[in-house]
Amino acid sequence: MAGERLIPVFKRLDTLEWKACNKLARLGAYRPLLFVLRWASRLGDAPAWIVMCLSIPLLTQWWYGWFLGVCFGLSAAVGGILYRLLKNRLCRERPYISFEIPCTMPPLDRYSFPSGHTLHAVMFTTLAALFVPQLLIVVAPFAVLVMLSRVILGLHYITDVAAGALIGFVLAHGMALIIVALRSMLFGM
Repeated sequence: MAGERLIPVFKRLDTLEWKACNKLARLGAYRPLLFVLRWASRLGDAPAWIVMCLSIPLLTQWWYGWFLGVCFGLSAAVGGILYRLLKNRLCRERPYISFEIPCTMPPLDRYSFPSGHTLHAVMFTTLAALFVPQLLIVVAPFAVLVMLSRVILGLHYITDVAAGALIGFVLAHGMALIIVALRSMLFGM
């Protein structure tokens, strides 16, 4: 099983990362920051991305906007399936389970690698940059808050977030190729 082969790798990474993760998680002691990061994490679970997809038709040609919104939603579904498969096969325990790292928000599931919140944040930010750049003024700073929240809330290691970001970036570029091909066929653009 892939997870069993990677356990020694994760154990070494965990040992290298836990001090940095612990220092970052201690930032959660600052109430205003904790409040903002908890909300970013909750909204980054899906609501923010749904609102983004629904707002696209308001910012572009109506039919094209709905087309993009559906494509972005399909990207989210593919990202969710991939992240779930990886997470349940690789089985990296969350940092607060393995070490005395404060966890200031209940996790959605047991394992930590990769960060699904980060995967979706980077994927949606990349797709927005490519197709609806006027959304970046809101989406990019929000994505950064989501990524920071995952470590500061004690839910992920830094490498979980980095892996989620890389996967999200790759998925976004793969979907961009599909969107461009479909856009050409459907809209002649």
